[in-house]
Amino acid sequence: MQPIKTAILSFGLSGKVFHAPFIHLHPGFELKAIWERTKSESTAVYPYVHIARSMEELLDDGSIDLIVVNTPTGTHFDYAKKALEANKHVIVEKAFTTTVDEAIELDRLATEKNRLLSVFQNRRWDSDFQTVQKIISDGLLGPVHEAEFHFDRYKEELSPKLHKETAAPGAGLLYDLGPHLIDQAVCLFGMPDAVFADIRTLRRYSQVDDYIDLLLYYPSTRVRLKSSLLIKEPIPSFIVHGLYGSFIKSRADIQEAALLAGEKPDQPYWGEEPASEMGLLNTRVHGTEERKKIPAIAGNYGHYYAGIYDALTGKGHNPVSAKDGIRVMQILEAARKSNTEKKLIELTHVA
Repeated sequence: MQPIKTAILSFGLSGKVFHAPFIHLHPGFELKAIWERTKSESTAVYPYVHIARSMEELLDDGSIDLIVVNTPTGTHFDYAKKALEANKHVIVEKAFTTTVDEAIELDRLATEKNRLLSVFQNRRWDSDFQTVQKIISDGLLGPVHEAEFHFDRYKEELSPKLHKETAAPGAGLLYDLGPHLIDQAVCLFGMPDAVFADIRTLRRYSQVDDYIDLLLYYPSTRVRLKSSLLIKEPIPSFIVHGLYGSFIKSRADIQEAALLAGEKPDQPYWGEEPASEMGLLNTRVHGTEERKKIPAIAGNYGHYYAGIYDALTGKGHNPVSAKDGIRVMQILEAARKSNTEKKLIELTHVA
């Protein structure tokens, strides 16, 4: 099979760090084009890649198989819809869309066109989450009754990126880091029955939410998801309690920092956390109490693109389906409704 010719719709942080390096390194892809409206920054790194000055140029290019929609959230629906209508396969950054209805429409269109539609939830391949997932799946904690996930940062100053700080659909922390936390929770525990949310704005002059506290209700499990931009000294990011014991882990994946520093994700040590960030397991195994440090599984966002390649070549399944994206959007919408109405919102399963 010929390489999957791929275009990226933006060469900002996500294009430079999370998409282009992994597309470039995978032998099954060809990074064919990047949409840069006025600049030509990608030329310094990928001189062989065509710079497009409009989306129409990409849509009209019959050689392009796959389009990565990594633009601001408010544009996702429009750009993804246009790409699908042009018979392109599509990857959409989180948050998938701004509403559940938009997500459902894109899923319907992709099915109608027989095109792959995937949501880029790269944090599934973080070292810390991979480790938490294995601890739970191996049954080392027994049935989980409580979990608390944090994704905290300290950014007192407002972002210079206007789309992040302007009150508009898709802006704010709930739709920025919230999709990561929600997707991780759904991966581990499935779709909750109900949601309660407290969403606030804490930073001076901020027009968007920068603090979220979500409670996901399951029949026998309580899951809390928290994120804030005013946490200077973070606490453990994964706290999981089960019948037999507990596991505590920091959010210590190194991939983003390494990519920002210009490292290439083809190194033998790629995604390996420092030993100082090992998780703490305190549990009972076969009647014996154990309390020990657990090394993290190496993270690798390249596994997402390997999954996309397998899905497009008939060797595997879509690593993050549109149905997965719809579920996250349902919880996001329910969280907003809960915060507005100050009550628990029950969920209906539409995907």
